[in-house]
Amino acid sequence: MPQHDPIPPRPPTRQADVEQLQRAADAWARYKRMMKWMLLASAVAVLLALAWLRNDGSPLTVHMIIATIAGVGLSVLVGTGLMGLVFLSNRSGHDDAASGREDQ
Repeated sequence: MPQHDPIPPRPPTRQADVEQLQRAADAWARYKRMMKWMLLASAVAVLLALAWLRNDGSPLTVHMIIATIAGVGLSVLVGTGLMGLVFLSNRSGHDDAASGREDQ
């Protein structure tokens, strides 16, 4: 037998709920700003890796360039993105809810 959809939560009426929503919105805005900088850091890391490979003396083929861009660029983006999500979780209050403590 199908289950009914859960009742949607009520809009926040308490001041603490409104502050929690504002805290989460601020954390997301900070995360988005940080990821823009990390995109730049990823591009710089790719350029440095390509410069290092070029100065190494081995020929740079198209496949080597694509592999370097994908490997270095995506590694930096995934690493910084995941670390950013750790900080986002802490700043937005999700860690408070998962701690099980009632005094938060």
